[in-house]
Amino acid sequence: MSARNQILGSISKNKPELTELPVIDIQQVISYKDLIEQFTNTLTGIGGMVVQISDEQEIIATIAAERAAGNWVADTIWDSTEAINSLRSQSAESLALIEKTYIKGTVGVAENGAIWIQEHQMVNRLLPFICQHLAIILSKEQLVATLHHAYAQIDIAEEGFGAFIAGPSKTADIEQSLVIGAHGARSLVVYLVA
Repeated sequence: MSARNQILGSISKNKPELTELPVIDIQQVISYKDLIEQFTNTLTGIGGMVVQISDEQEIIATIAAERAAGNWVADTIWDSTEAINSLRSQSAESLALIEKTYIKGTVGVAENGAIWIQEHQMVNRLLPFICQHLAIILSKEQLVATLHHAYAQIDIAEEGFGAFIAGPSKTADIEQSLVIGAHGARSLVVYLVA
């Protein structure tokens, strides 16, 4: 018997017993009187921005103005099928030139400011992470208090990939210098639609 097989055999003999996951009563976890206020305060506190709007047409007008200014804007929501299909097949090198990306979110979490985005909403897995600025559109009705509530609403295995995004990206060093936009989008704005 090889050393590898001896090690693997020893490991398999000494596996700990599986422990059942605890059942969490989501009625007993933290709750907030005003989810919108909590979500806004949390996301603002980590460097993001929340803009409350009454109609998605305001965002469409913003996208048109940004494109008229000459910026490459990736719109994964309202763009033509042809434009969206083009984004799917682009390389990291070409996507790195995108100034701003607009993506629809699935659920927003008030306790930590994170938004769940499914793979089909991203169009290309690189988009929310490689663009200079990220805009996520989320309905106010899609806000929940905690991650427990969020996980109750999403099926992680549905598409095989998704991510909670609470941005913008940031890093800090031992000298306590905070750098925002260090390894991903430099800014995040969440449009909360009434």
